[in-house]
Amino acid sequence: MSKMRDQDLNPCLEETDASRKCMDENNYKKEMCTNYFLKYKRCRGFWGTVVMQRRRDGVKPNMPTADERLKILEAQGQMPY
Repeated sequence: MSKMRDQDLNPCLEETDASRKCMDENNYKKEMCTNYFLKYKRCRGFWGTVVMQRRRDGVKPNMPTADERLKILEAQGQMPY
């Protein structure tokens, strides 16, 4: 069995890391990182919708793998969040 990587579990790892970095760099002043938080929230919403649709369709796993997510994003033509 292969080891799960963080990016396999968290589709918004890049957005999570960016918001944390912003907070670190701005002395934890949330108002300085609003754009990062919004992008993270939109990312979670997008992938949450994908998970719900896959559940309805009976597709397993509910959360696409990292490779599947790349293909989904490529099919969008642009970043959906």
